[in-house]
Amino acid sequence: MSRGDELKELTSELSHAAETAQRLGLPTTLYLLSMALVEVREATAADRDGDDDGAA
Repeated sequence: MSRGDELKELTSELSHAAETAQRLGLPTTLYLLSMALVEVREATAADRDGDDDGAA
């Protein structure tokens, strides 16, 4: 599985987890998952652009 595919899968999983946290009324968990989702989306965009600055 390529890095891009893994990032897409992680984005999907984080989105699903954030929706579940919101439904369960877990605001701190929702916040943390949302911040992780932003970071993964930025990594996905950087990966698409060929920019490796944010890679771990």
